[in-house]
Amino acid sequence: MNYRRLGRSGMKVSELCMGTMQFGWTADETTALQILDRAFDAGLNFIDSADVYSRWVEGNSGGEAEQIVGRWLAKSPARRDQVILATKVRGRMGDGPNGEGLSRLHIVAAVQASLRRLGTDHIDLYQLHSPDPDTPIDETLEALDDLVRQGYVRYIGCSNFEAWRTVEALWTSDREHLAAFACVQPHYNLLHRREFEQELEAACRSFGLGVLPYSPLASGFLSGKYARGVAPTPGTRGASSGRIRAYLENPQAWDVLEVVSQLGKARGESPSQVALAWLLSKPEVTSPIIGPRNLAQLEDNLGAAGLVLTPEEIQALERVSAWEG
Repeated sequence: MNYRRLGRSGMKVSELCMGTMQFGWTADETTALQILDRAFDAGLNFIDSADVYSRWVEGNSGGEAEQIVGRWLAKSPARRDQVILATKVRGRMGDGPNGEGLSRLHIVAAVQASLRRLGTDHIDLYQLHSPDPDTPIDETLEALDDLVRQGYVRYIGCSNFEAWRTVEALWTSDREHLAAFACVQPHYNLLHRREFEQELEAACRSFGLGVLPYSPLASGFLSGKYARGVAPTPGTRGASSGRIRAYLENPQAWDVLEVVSQLGKARGESPSQVALAWLLSKPEVTSPIIGPRNLAQLEDNLGAAGLVLTPEEIQALERVSAWEG
């Protein structure tokens, strides 16, 4: 496993990040703990969660993924010093008008709740899950700066922020001498390039921000699990997800998958490994966030670690997945 600096910070994280959105949802606790064990043994030192995972599941109230990670850490407390623990704040976690958002009130309450669920005294990377237009960015950053100074948080970042919001936050941090974002977490993969590459990529390059792409396999489409012209099995995620349905109905998505699969077959690698290796070839990318729901998917994803594509392979992938400016 290779390790990379998170942006301009001195903190080093594994080139694959263990995402936990499936924990408490499509991966039960027993499976999730097995996944964490195997990932850690393979050298992944980077775990990403969020307080809202997996609140959307019937019977859940949010925080389930954080609790599972906390119980995994409690099994072997010595692991805590070897793991870079990341989580996020923004989504609704309580009733009333202050049960969500990026106000000082909500952030302070949310970080204390996350610390309790994770069973730790600090969070290594605390990220804003999405913008909050109702709260001035200086209020949000002042609250985060206090958490850094108090020792509850080591680094901060953002997710789903447009380029202008990201730069606005960086300028505010610089002007007010506040803690600044070390990284961004965008939706980025071979089928979803425009949103990141149009503006945010240049901002990350200019300001030295690390990039942690989520959904690197396009909700599993780039794993090769679907076949052209064959409808997903009723009751599966592929049959119910609007995002996956959009891929299934997009001719270019199938063209991309065909090239990914051909390159993988020629190299003896899986489509997932090729798609992840393409992201890892990007200078701005620090660590794609994988989200396996079972050990077989994790083993497949681990095969991307250290995989280097040739310039010709990268060019072929970028040609077929190109977006119009």
